[in-house]
Amino acid sequence: MITYYDDRFVQVTSAAIRVGGRSYPLAELAGVWHRRGSRSWRAVAGRGALGAALIGPLVAAAIGISIALSIDASTNATVTLVGVSCLVGLAAGPLADLLLDRMDRSYDRGAHDLQIWADVRGTPVLVLQTRDALKFGQIYRALQRAMESATVARR
Repeated sequence: MITYYDDRFVQVTSAAIRVGGRSYPLAELAGVWHRRGSRSWRAVAGRGALGAALIGPLVAAAIGISIALSIDASTNATVTLVGVSCLVGLAAGPLADLLLDRMDRSYDRGAHDLQIWADVRGTPVLVLQTRDALKFGQIYRALQRAMESATVARR
């Protein structure tokens, strides 16, 4: 038996696909297809919040500098406000690395439900549903390879 994909929840082998506690023998699958479900507005809003947090220190620094230059204050007060505003703007650097990493992972997880369907003994069955786009792609490709190998072996 060849294992094409294996994690703690899904296993794709040359004999079957197992998802959770369910098992579907490849010999019983007449066809496999995928669908993209509805968009998760929560994921989209999370990305927007990350983007806003990313530009927040830069906007605060720009506002601080413009206020420092527009008020009628002493030179020391103006220089102090400009310096503090620049430090706030520089905070965007280390923050950007963290936020961009989170943004990257949000795209890996995806904003849509991704579904794998199979025709099991003439009945369409939802085999897997996930938002993790990377995992979905790996499982779907593993299932395709397993089905191709099973077809070649039957000939």
